[in-house]
Amino acid sequence: MCITLGFVLIGQSSIAQQSRLTGKVLDHHGHALPGAHVTLVNVQLSTVTDPSGQFSFQMVRADDYTIKVSHVGYREVVRQLSVSDLNAPLDIKIYPLNQALDEVTVVDKHVEARKQTESLNVEIVDQRFIQRNLGGSLMSTLSRLPGVKTIGIGSGQSKPLIRGLGFNRVVVVDKGIKHEGQQWGADHGLEIDQFAVGEIELIKGAASFIYGSDAIAGVVDLKPVPPPPPYTVGGSVDLIGKTNNQLWGNTVNIFGRSKRWFFDSRFTYQNYGDYRVPIDRIYVYDYAVDLYKNQLRNTAGRETGLHFNTGYLGDRLRSIFYLSNTFSNSGFFANAHGLEPRMVNTALHDASSRDIQMPSQQVNHFKIINRTYYQTGDHMLETELGYQHNFRQEFSQYVNHGYMPPVYPDTMRIPANLEREYDKHVYSANLRDRISFGKHELTIGLNGEHQDNAINGWTFLVPGYKQTTAGGFVYNKMKLSEQLLLHGAIRYDHGSVRMFKYTDWFESPVTENGVTTLKKLVRANDLTRNFNSFVWSLGLNYNADQFSLKFNIGKSFRMPITKEFGANGVNYHYFSYERGEPTLNPERSYQADLSVGWNKAKWSVQISPFYNYFPNYIYLNPTPDHSPGAGGGNQIFQYAQSRVVRYGGELQVKYQFLKHLSTEILAEYLYAKQLSGAKKGFTLPFSPPPSALFNVTWSPKLNTRLQGTYLSLDYRITAAQNNIVPPEKKTADYRVINLQAGTKLHLYKQPVVISLQAQNLLNTRYLNHTSFYRLIELPEAGRNIILSLKVPFLIKSSQPKQAI
Repeated sequence: MCITLGFVLIGQSSIAQQSRLTGKVLDHHGHALPGAHVTLVNVQLSTVTDPSGQFSFQMVRADDYTIKVSHVGYREVVRQLSVSDLNAPLDIKIYPLNQALDEVTVVDKHVEARKQTESLNVEIVDQRFIQRNLGGSLMSTLSRLPGVKTIGIGSGQSKPLIRGLGFNRVVVVDKGIKHEGQQWGADHGLEIDQFAVGEIELIKGAASFIYGSDAIAGVVDLKPVPPPPPYTVGGSVDLIGKTNNQLWGNTVNIFGRSKRWFFDSRFTYQNYGDYRVPIDRIYVYDYAVDLYKNQLRNTAGRETGLHFNTGYLGDRLRSIFYLSNTFSNSGFFANAHGLEPRMVNTALHDASSRDIQMPSQQVNHFKIINRTYYQTGDHMLETELGYQHNFRQEFSQYVNHGYMPPVYPDTMRIPANLEREYDKHVYSANLRDRISFGKHELTIGLNGEHQDNAINGWTFLVPGYKQTTAGGFVYNKMKLSEQLLLHGAIRYDHGSVRMFKYTDWFESPVTENGVTTLKKLVRANDLTRNFNSFVWSLGLNYNADQFSLKFNIGKSFRMPITKEFGANGVNYHYFSYERGEPTLNPERSYQADLSVGWNKAKWSVQISPFYNYFPNYIYLNPTPDHSPGAGGGNQIFQYAQSRVVRYGGELQVKYQFLKHLSTEILAEYLYAKQLSGAKKGFTLPFSPPPSALFNVTWSPKLNTRLQGTYLSLDYRITAAQNNIVPPEKKTADYRVINLQAGTKLHLYKQPVVISLQAQNLLNTRYLNHTSFYRLIELPEAGRNIILSLKVPFLIKSSQPKQAI
């Protein structure tokens, strides 16, 4: 608290020497217009109007200014301001464009403004980036960004890695609420429809002071699509096709808005077959597996997404409900599940590339979120309430291990094909008060979450549990000058985990005092653990005309998850027996981030090094022991803690050769080392090797019918990864070429956005070190041609008479 109070007291002495510029942006009806971009051109300061249409530049010099206001679908307004206009509220009215479907060019600086006011390393992308780099999942699409990788599970599933850390060390935030699935599993994807996402803000580095536990590596913040303009009805239709796995899909959006009320709906469906790799035989732990037509049998899937948003948009009050339901049904690679390599019915699986046989998974994620904002004076009150239901089932033929009955008993209530089931209910609440006074922007927040996760199925890996967390924080941004911004934050959290006892449904022989009896073994005991944590963060931003610098240091934490406490079963995908450790302590992390940038007319450079130290990193340690009985003789992996140091960084270079020709270099490097424990001297699992992406983009201006045309070539070089931790294998270096092209075609005044990609253009055979299937030498997908079409349409648009 002393850090924040110090910032407040320092700032009071200079308030009188500055002026304040405030105002409100109105539409042609005189209603408040949120989301408008307001820029002071002379000093390159930008902001965005809040839900009540208001904007504020808290501390500006007494001077003349040029102010520019823009909003998608509206005419840009430029106005000259004199000294006398300062310290008095402004009302600026802007009017719609005559033709809503005409090409609109808007100079949008809110991304630059966000980066300039955030001390952490931030990348921001929008739907145009997603369409241009469309992958099989949201995280595979984002993996083009430096410092971001994925744990690939197949053609349609992947998990995020930020600077080499993933699973419960990365927080995914959807519309303000932490997305909660079964993210602890390497074979569990992210239940997000990438077509329903607006802007994406990716924070690289620890952010626990805002998001609490799990944000120890970074945050993927998924922003909602902005509400439609007043008095409009419209939508869009997207069509997608991919050659590698014969995917076809579509997403349909329909929206409408009156003066205050709006709705926005979307339906997404994708259907894909087994994906192909540039190899016809692999070895699953020395067992040869031939691949029919280069296809990974049983990797087909179906995905649907239903979304409906509605709400009220007032001048001071804004409240929006977001409902979504995503469902996926997909297969696991049949030859890499337990003892299946020797037992797969290839005639059945290879009869069709689009059927889904066992082993398979079905995941349904339902979510309802309410976001409410209320503006009163210098206070912006924000609340987010959420409920999520994640229901996951994994299906497989019954295979007995150890002392399990050779034939599945017909008296069991659990279906014979239900290997595992997880039924998770999550209740979340966030409350924030953003206060602007003087040179300060103070945020006071509370977060709370309750999870209830029940289990089922004839195998056991992780026990059921209930978990409750609550935290509060104070975060202050203090603007010392037009160039210098200081940050300070403190946070306190309390968490409680209650793990439930699990007993085998079958009997195993137990020998005690020389006497052997049959008993149902206890695989997990009742356990209750409570945790408390205090974290802090300090940072600064310095922004000059052509130079920028940001620096952040802080402490973060992560509560151990139930799998780390109570796992006691076979992980069939890794042929391992995993065992938890009930005495684990919360993970702590100390980090330092630096970002330095130079910007010129034709080029820009950004270097972002980081350093990270864990006094007690939690990891899964392979032991020399093997588990008898139900463990099937698999190697035992035991959760443990050790000291870990990590450092690395990212490099981004852009250069504009000619008016329509540019180039870009994106590079990343990571080093990790365990300083204690059984694996002292080794790195961490899933540590990505150094890589660099070289891009050349041609963006010609052809004619009025073809707009936004581009042709882009990516050449990615990835170094070998020889720094591994057993049972990982060394991974050779590789080079991959990807191609992107697109344009906006106007047919009878109707725009059609066309995007074409060629991923792995040369059908290169290579291994990805962070792939889920890396241990069985399975290469990445072969050549994949992706075509997508986006057709926006406008059914109704109110066009009042223009005022002068």
